[in-house]
Amino acid sequence: MYAVISDRSRQNGVRVGDVVECDLNTTWNAGDVVKFDDVLLLSNEGDIQVGTPHLAGVSVSAEVLGDSKGKKEIIFRFKRRKNVRVKKGHRQKYTRVRITSIDV
Repeated sequence: MYAVISDRSRQNGVRVGDVVECDLNTTWNAGDVVKFDDVLLLSNEGDIQVGTPHLAGVSVSAEVLGDSKGKKEIIFRFKRRKNVRVKKGHRQKYTRVRITSIDV
């Protein structure tokens, strides 16, 4: 069974047992069970259902594993011959969840 879920602004394709990184959610704690109700697509052994925009009565349950950080991105701004050099870094924060079930 395969589903495409929408979590705020991102879409993820998930199966049971997958570990997915969602944008940081400070209201979720490690060990909590969360439910994603915005299921856009459901595939069950070749039978595909597509929502317009969401499927009614379908949800995905997940267990929160904790917070994590993505890899460091370096932003470097440079103008030649003007002595302008600006180096900045960014590290995105995520919440990791493990998909436990897809409820139809």
